[in-house]
Amino acid sequence: MATIALVLLAAYLLGSIPTALIVARRVAGVDIRTLGDGNMGARNVSRTLGARPAVVVGLVDFFKGTAAVLLAQQAGLETHWQVGAAFAAALGHDFPLFAGFRGGQGLGTTLGALLALAPVPAALGMALYAAAFRLTRLSDLSASLGIVAMLLLMWRERQPAVVLLGALGMILFVPLKMRLDKPRREQIASGIHRALA
Repeated sequence: MATIALVLLAAYLLGSIPTALIVARRVAGVDIRTLGDGNMGARNVSRTLGARPAVVVGLVDFFKGTAAVLLAQQAGLETHWQVGAAFAAALGHDFPLFAGFRGGQGLGTTLGALLALAPVPAALGMALYAAAFRLTRLSDLSASLGIVAMLLLMWRERQPAVVLLGALGMILFVPLKMRLDKPRREQIASGIHRALA
């Protein structure tokens, strides 16, 4: 049980690395949470600081999720705990300990985790996203196509139910967090901060 707790804690702490905050401060000396939509993710970095910093942020956030699941796998944890590590990393990104619990939306970290849990469906889904975005330049539409394709491929590949349901849950959490306006996100972050103080 101690191993499980340590892995989940490590996954959360990995997710909590505030990549966008670090990169924005290094590149422009600004707090990314004060720019654009206030979101601490690659999309907001791209819109406010440009493509190159956004690529760095996106890659690091993506591999935070991958690393969390690989850590659980290396520790020999069962599949449901690997999914738990994926959730912990995504929650760390969304509510990071190292940034006052004000984070991003978690899509990149979620996709990175899913690549480790279900490599072929995740890779094909992301390839479809890239192809659709190249054709349409519509990020939300392309992401929706890629995610639906990935989930269908996971179902067709007969992935364990816990992986499929976990993937669905993590993906549905992204638009839920997107729907929260900035004051509400800050209120939640402040509540977590007060509870732990």
